[in-house]
Amino acid sequence: MARELSAETDSFPISGLFTISRGAKSSADVICCTIGDAGAAGRGECVPYARYGETLESVADMISDIRADIVNGISRDEIKSAMKAGAARNAIDCALWDLEAKLSGQRAHFRACRMPPRPVTTAFTISLDDPDKMAVQARAHADRPLLKVKVGSDDDIARIHAVAGSAPHSRIILDANEAWTEANIHDNLLAAAEYHVALVEQPLPAGQDELLRHIPHPVPICADESVHTADDLERLAGLYDAVNIKLDKTGGLTAALELRDKAHGMGFSVMVGCMVGTSLAMAPAVLLAQEADYVDLDGPLLLARDRSPGLTYAGSLVSPPDRELWG
Repeated sequence: MARELSAETDSFPISGLFTISRGAKSSADVICCTIGDAGAAGRGECVPYARYGETLESVADMISDIRADIVNGISRDEIKSAMKAGAARNAIDCALWDLEAKLSGQRAHFRACRMPPRPVTTAFTISLDDPDKMAVQARAHADRPLLKVKVGSDDDIARIHAVAGSAPHSRIILDANEAWTEANIHDNLLAAAEYHVALVEQPLPAGQDELLRHIPHPVPICADESVHTADDLERLAGLYDAVNIKLDKTGGLTAALELRDKAHGMGFSVMVGCMVGTSLAMAPAVLLAQEADYVDLDGPLLLARDRSPGLTYAGSLVSPPDRELWG
């Protein structure tokens, strides 16, 4: 019996507005890919990202283009060669992981994790705004152990000061989303060190980050837009101290596991991050995050409505997925 493939778009409203240096969004627009075989169905969710030239339409077309191969039983390893890294491959790869678990009766974590999975502590995102409003956000979440703070506009030092003062017991990750410049990076990094920031994420534009090789790192610097797959790591050595792995960049859990292990082998710290999506998108990333140094899988916490069933969040602790959700 041949496999079946379907892909559906959906939109989940964000609670409030999610703002970074490149703009704001009020909804998570996602594609759910379902692959059926022998009465079982596996699902994977992706978030097309305009920064990488993706749209809902282009990603849906890429999924449709691989339909014949899916129907004929292409494997996850073969998908890595047949499709480029990105959101479309992520949805298919994760659907295949889920399908394999359903058909075999063996949970996905037996293949993805070296140890039984446990709850992990996720960061919670503070959106970019003026310093006073970011301070209000930070105070509302000051009980969380890790905050990810969006920066990348004028006067980021004031934003760092406002958030650090409003959540004095939280560790802080700063995410500039490529918006710092040669003119302000030195002062911003020194301010980050002064306020005991744990990590600074992608301060300079991807492809324009060679400067990082020649300046001090008073705070560890993490690549995000500059890293997609394991093939990128050699160029990043000496520029970055950590890498942010997102399934929508690597093109699925299969390639993400490869990137994580190679990054650790080369001495990089690892963050497992996400686009703003539902629990279905986060579920495989929770398995990946079992061996991460930093976890940023708060997508469902930012939504006004999540999928049901969803992941279980207890404050900032997110548990591995139940089989009804994924894997």
